[in-house]
Amino acid sequence: MHNLIAPSILSADFGNLERDCEMINQSKADWFHIDIMDGVFVPNISFGMPVLKSINEHAKKPLDVHLMIVNPEKYIEKFAKLGSDILTVHYEVCMNNMHEVINGIKKNGMKAGIAINPNTDTNVLEKFINDIDLVIVMGVFPGFSGQSFIEETYQRCFEAKELVVKYDSSALIEIDGGVTVHNAKKLIDNGADVLVSGSHVFKANNPTEIIQKLKDI
Repeated sequence: MHNLIAPSILSADFGNLERDCEMINQSKADWFHIDIMDGVFVPNISFGMPVLKSINEHAKKPLDVHLMIVNPEKYIEKFAKLGSDILTVHYEVCMNNMHEVINGIKKNGMKAGIAINPNTDTNVLEKFINDIDLVIVMGVFPGFSGQSFIEETYQRCFEAKELVVKYDSSALIEIDGGVTVHNAKKLIDNGADVLVSGSHVFKANNPTEIIQKLKDI
């Protein structure tokens, strides 16, 4: 499978959201990556339901929604109604009810993902790897776009992929945070299937060209 590219809307120009959504529609990107932050789990607040609704109205590609929030189980049905195709929750906030959350996501017709922070052991994924569709390995600590990539992410990506292979899982490995054209190949070589790129895409002079370069790696 060719690697998938998911530009992160967190880095888009919110004064020209329709324009940036159309750029993704016309580009070689595969998904829209959408970070929802609550200011509790992470030290930042991003956009909420109305902006997601607006993105869904313009997007012609799947919505890859990444919840960086506490108590995500309260909002599963709402995110499904707003057009989410993939809904990913963080292990760190769902470790005690993860199976329940995964089942809730799937019952609402979405694909389910688990995200892990840079300081969370990849082995926590083992008991869920056959129940999920996506693993997000964070390349930075979640909360803000434009952070420097953590070099240990290559090894963590490899470890996550090993679990997928060991258990014959169909889960894709997604890397979120600090992804650029300079480290993308090494990430793919270590097992990444999906690359999320935010500021590297949207702050480029030619975002479409950066997406194309990431896709061609």
